[in-house]
Amino acid sequence: MSQEEHLIELESRIAHQDHAIHTLGEEVYRQQKKLDHLETTCNFLIEQLKKNTGTLSPTNPDDEKPPHY
Repeated sequence: MSQEEHLIELESRIAHQDHAIHTLGEEVYRQQKKLDHLETTCNFLIEQLKKNTGTLSPTNPDDEKPPHY
């Protein structure tokens, strides 16, 4: 392999690596947006559960009447 062919091969590899890095960066960005959305949704649901927990009475099977009452 001549020096020029070797240089062309290296340039080609660098171009492929640059493309891969760019693609991976875009994917990381998309995943971070999804993660942020899921975190916001989870926090909202946690707050809703906290609000509703006070309105629910704890269920104790010993305190419940049998179905025939």
